[in-house]
Amino acid sequence: MNGALFLALRRMRAPLLVLIASYAISILGLVLIPGRDGQGLPWQMGFFHAFYFVSYTATTIGFGEVPHAFTDTQRLWVTFTIYLTVVAWFYALGKIIALTQEPAFRQVLARARLQRKVRRMREPFYIVCGYGETGSALVAALDRRGIRCVVLDLNPERVAEADMAGLSVDTPALAADVRAGESLIVAGLRSPHCLGVVALTNDDRANLAVAVGTKLLRPELEVLCRCESRDVAANMASFGTDHIVNPYESFARHLGIAMRASGLYLLREWLTATPDELLPEPRFPPLGQWVLCGFGRFGREIAHCLDREGIHCTMIDADPAAVQGVASGILGSGTEAAVLEKAGIRGAAGLVAGTSSDVSNLAVVMTARELNPELFVILRRNQRSNAVLTDAVGAQMVMQPAAVVVHEAMALLTEPLLARFLAEVRQRDNDWANEVIARLVGILGEHAPETWTFAVEPRACPALHEAAGRGAVSVGDLGRDPRDRAELLPVVALAIERNGDLLLLPLDADRLRIGDRVLFCGRGRGRRKQQFLVHDANALRYVLTGEDVPGGWIWQRLASRRRARPAGA
Repeated sequence: MNGALFLALRRMRAPLLVLIASYAISILGLVLIPGRDGQGLPWQMGFFHAFYFVSYTATTIGFGEVPHAFTDTQRLWVTFTIYLTVVAWFYALGKIIALTQEPAFRQVLARARLQRKVRRMREPFYIVCGYGETGSALVAALDRRGIRCVVLDLNPERVAEADMAGLSVDTPALAADVRAGESLIVAGLRSPHCLGVVALTNDDRANLAVAVGTKLLRPELEVLCRCESRDVAANMASFGTDHIVNPYESFARHLGIAMRASGLYLLREWLTATPDELLPEPRFPPLGQWVLCGFGRFGREIAHCLDREGIHCTMIDADPAAVQGVASGILGSGTEAAVLEKAGIRGAAGLVAGTSSDVSNLAVVMTARELNPELFVILRRNQRSNAVLTDAVGAQMVMQPAAVVVHEAMALLTEPLLARFLAEVRQRDNDWANEVIARLVGILGEHAPETWTFAVEPRACPALHEAAGRGAVSVGDLGRDPRDRAELLPVVALAIERNGDLLLLPLDADRLRIGDRVLFCGRGRGRRKQQFLVHDANALRYVLTGEDVPGGWIWQRLASRRRARPAGA
């Protein structure tokens, strides 16, 4: 706020001087010009009365002549005073209005307002740099998890969108250059409640600057960056960036998994989906010839993926430099039937419409399906607002960069153990994944579950920590209803992290130890009851032993009296 006050005083220096001078001249004239009292005797106005009169006259209130009626000379001077002070006030008010509209002043006020909000925050929060397609989706997803965010974006319109996003809690936002370390500090980088920084702008260099600035100012904080360039990603890694997400590379990797083991792909999609989404239909990308329209960064990642799987791919691109030197490259946009036929679309098994234009991708798909209705189509959707159009095409797989990054970020930021679980799952075979899916569907139904982690530590789960120290708690015990231990909760234990090792799908009989971290998935009510179970010693005792001990002091006294009462009394 000191900056705003300093800027206001500097901008208002001339108007204030003019206003002070007009008041001084007006007051001095009234003091020096002689008047007459009610008896016609000479009377001289004092400075207090002169200041009082000029104050209400200059502001056009106009009480009257005090304390005595003025002489003609005094009235002549008052007439001059009125015009002088009113003009001075108009000049000052105009400057004030202009100051409030000045971008620099409004930026200083917004910065001060954000700092106040951040200082008052007592909950953990992430700093999200970039509020475009990806940033807005991630902030909304974190908000559904009850995790707060502070938003930085260079575009004031996007900052206004963050203010009107309808989130469950207030999300402080500021229009600022994320590459400046000062902006990160204003957003709460040095706050003890800051969990980490997420850089999701569409400029890889800006994301690199955020990563470097964060690691220099707070090296212990977690940093996640979106990056589409391999060179910039390598630079980020050299500065110790914790997570680097390339949406094109991630999608290509998942496509390769879907081609080799559709069950593994389906399991990953299900566990990283938004809770309560329906289980997606199994997708089986064919292994024949493919046609790829758009040979940019996304197209190159897909081409590398298909090449690793031993699939021949024909590339189409409107840029001569993109297809130059590519043996199977064809110059064209892909929307022309002749170009698609030249690429062998009639005999192709799959099509990738991967240009940077949603309209072009839709045209490519529609033209290609007229020539080959049996195509397996992968469609790139660049803008979330075009979801209605792209869904109407009926592509088997839709790649939206923002959705890919959000899924990856949610797994890495909110449930790091889930990210490690998914990495371990990639080493398993398809039959194993199908068995896991069948078990999850049998217990949880066909809607995507929530995932959460319990740490067997005194502060995180006091009741669970105390019981685990005695070796009294098994994985199966945490799946029992704290109201009726005979009932099972809709939850499944996915993994236990112990001493750096990860045990997948632990058995119900496996005992928990102090320091373990347990990854669960399940329905919302199962999570709520399980959270109550691991925090309440009486509920956990009931689940373990069947003994229902009263929880409060009053209930304990009543229960002890009931037990002490003689039989038949």
